[in-house]
Amino acid sequence: MINVLITGAGGFIGKNLIDRLHREKEVRLKQYHHGDDLSLLYEHLNDADIIYHLAGVNRPQNNEEFARVNRGLTELIVNYLKEHHKNPKIVLSSSTQAELDIPYGLSKREAEEVLKNYSNETGADVCIYRLPGVFGKWCRPHYNSVVATFCHELAYGRDIDIHDANKPLELVYIDDVVDSFTDCLANTKTKEEFYFYINQTFHTTVGGLTQKLYEIKDMRKTLIIPDLSDKLTKYLYTTYLSYLDENNFSYELPVHQDERGSLVELIKSHEAGQIFMSTSREGVIRGNHYHHTKVEKFCVIKGAANIKLRKIDSDQLNTYAVSDQNIEIVDIPPGYTHSIENVSDGEMIVLFWANELFDPNNPDTFFLKVQQDEND
Repeated sequence: MINVLITGAGGFIGKNLIDRLHREKEVRLKQYHHGDDLSLLYEHLNDADIIYHLAGVNRPQNNEEFARVNRGLTELIVNYLKEHHKNPKIVLSSSTQAELDIPYGLSKREAEEVLKNYSNETGADVCIYRLPGVFGKWCRPHYNSVVATFCHELAYGRDIDIHDANKPLELVYIDDVVDSFTDCLANTKTKEEFYFYINQTFHTTVGGLTQKLYEIKDMRKTLIIPDLSDKLTKYLYTTYLSYLDENNFSYELPVHQDERGSLVELIKSHEAGQIFMSTSREGVIRGNHYHHTKVEKFCVIKGAANIKLRKIDSDQLNTYAVSDQNIEIVDIPPGYTHSIENVSDGEMIVLFWANELFDPNNPDTFFLKVQQDEND
């Protein structure tokens, strides 16, 4: 069993790390929060095998608090450990701003030096992470994360005000930080080193970040999912959703209705096409057209249908009888005129996928009956 202590347990990184460590069977977890009595900290220090030292301040009321907390609390921990002849591993959440001669950066750099001296004196493992801008769920907006602030503003219908669109940003996703931190549970340093790095970071600009977040926000209107194969975009999308108000998780979609039933577009993607849904009244036949490049998939999720296909230069008819009793997908190749008829007693619901977005200026859809006696 590994005894783990987390300082700053109520913070952004702390909450995510605690959630992960709760799933580790061989971990006994202790937490130290802002405002807790120092006696509780000393009690936890007595048993700790590894300390994740995450406590710190970013936006104090005065600059003296930087040194008092960031360096001072680190010194207090180290002095207690040395006095009681204990040398647990310590993982420090520092910042890339430790490279800068500003009050916050100086206080972080001084905390690093305290821990390096402690390691040199006691032989204890010390792992220092100079983290860039960390983002993800549960990060406090209007504090020290531009991503959290921008996501919060957009989620509540406010525009983002930026002053320098070209300002570079280096970002790291919270799950990548937690992955690296939890690796420290088992890993032992093999050489004299103090600085460790997250395997994956992202480089963008304030303007680039803003553009991505507006695309994500506007998805409810455009229905276009951004390119989630780009990991930064994927993580920003996940993060943005975490800032939505709990009463704003759902949104309505436009419904196109006629005498046949209804059609609703659900999701669109420049990379992956689009998904849409239709309802059809009893006896309705949809389709009777073909495509040259566009391909589709049909899936009946309520009712029963006959899906008919005919190669446009052939008389041979192929019929697929499908229903909600045995969910299956029918591929619609190019060059095949096709139709789908509701043969159930009530309403039929079908999910469709097309490999490209519908373009009214180039629909790639050409009328041709599958059978001469079929409805238009």
